[in-house]
Amino acid sequence: MSYARPSGLPIVDAMTPAVLVLVGPVTRDEVTGLCDDVRARLEATGASVVVCDVGGLGPPGLSVVDLLARLQLAARRAGGRIRLRDPDPALHALLDLVGLRFEVEGKVEEREPALGVQEAVEPGDAAL
Repeated sequence: MSYARPSGLPIVDAMTPAVLVLVGPVTRDEVTGLCDDVRARLEATGASVVVCDVGGLGPPGLSVVDLLARLQLAARRAGGRIRLRDPDPALHALLDLVGLRFEVEGKVEEREPALGVQEAVEPGDAAL
């Protein structure tokens, strides 16, 4: 007996990013273990991204910036990168202040309209 191939895209685990939930405060001793976790998740899944849920890290500070920079470095050395999920606006501002750019999950890239948004044309507008 044979079965028809299911329609749609196949489910591939390597394409689904691993998620690392960070709960703070994180001590300096825990940073090395978290970096090892990032490398292990990249190698185990074959994905190029590890999503770091930073919503539970608590108030942003330089220790959080240091942690995220080290996680990004560990991911880059393993051939991947990290993506932030649920960052506090203050953390996002602090990362911008120190010059670190992280990809944020669900954030629309600059200069691109959000999906489903269309520009309206008003009568009398000049054609471009």
